[in-house]
Amino acid sequence: MLQAINEAASYIREKIKDTPDTAIILGSGLGNIIEHLSDTITVDYKSIPHFPLSTVEGHAGQLISGRLGGTRILVMAGRFHFYEGYTMEEVTFPIRVMKFLGINTLIVSNAAGGMNPNFEIGDIMVINDHIHTMPNPLIGRHDPALGERFPDMSQTYNPELIKRVKSYASELGIPLREGCYVGVTGPTLETPKEYEYFRFIGGDAVGMSTTPEAIVAHQMGIRILAVSVITDLGVPGKIQKLTHQDVIKAAGEAAPKLTSIIIKLLSK
Repeated sequence: MLQAINEAASYIREKIKDTPDTAIILGSGLGNIIEHLSDTITVDYKSIPHFPLSTVEGHAGQLISGRLGGTRILVMAGRFHFYEGYTMEEVTFPIRVMKFLGINTLIVSNAAGGMNPNFEIGDIMVINDHIHTMPNPLIGRHDPALGERFPDMSQTYNPELIKRVKSYASELGIPLREGCYVGVTGPTLETPKEYEYFRFIGGDAVGMSTTPEAIVAHQMGIRILAVSVITDLGVPGKIQKLTHQDVIKAAGEAAPKLTSIIIKLLSK
């Protein structure tokens, strides 16, 4: 895998000379951030050696370098999911490449269903912990060049970044929730009893991404900030029939608030 990582990183360096140290992974419907980028350079996933291709509606499939809040960042407009048929190695391959490009801080966003009864659709939740129910992306032959074999996961999400984001959201007058994210395989949306179970085991929100990337990023020593936009509710009495278009619409409506918080973070 090291050869593939190096080949992908080398190709990206040829296209993006000034590689930043901060990257953002955009979730469903959160492409609003791209509109705020300046001085952009775009690389299609399909041109990058060994990169998977995003097949999900709302995921552009582009790697974009640009300035946001005065800081040059790298944006993944489109991510990969286990439910698309990719292996966990393929799902997390871009994270490995990012580290080899010099990325030290990763901001991850996603659309999620909320199980916390205090949540409402459109809320933004900063993730302080997770429950990973998919196959672990570190299973398999270990290469020390990629990080520890048994990484400690007690502080996967950077406490200092969480503290700063909460402060900036308060300054902007944007309510911010905090909680535990449950990562599931999908692609089915949750049944009422699944929502109930995930809440019972400690989850506040549930989605089909983020935890594989977070595990690999943490293994490689990358600081992580992860946020969920609550696009539907898995709370008894509030559960409604849902489509992927509904998720994209709800995420898109909340995107400006999330963008404001991220710009504030990067400007500091």
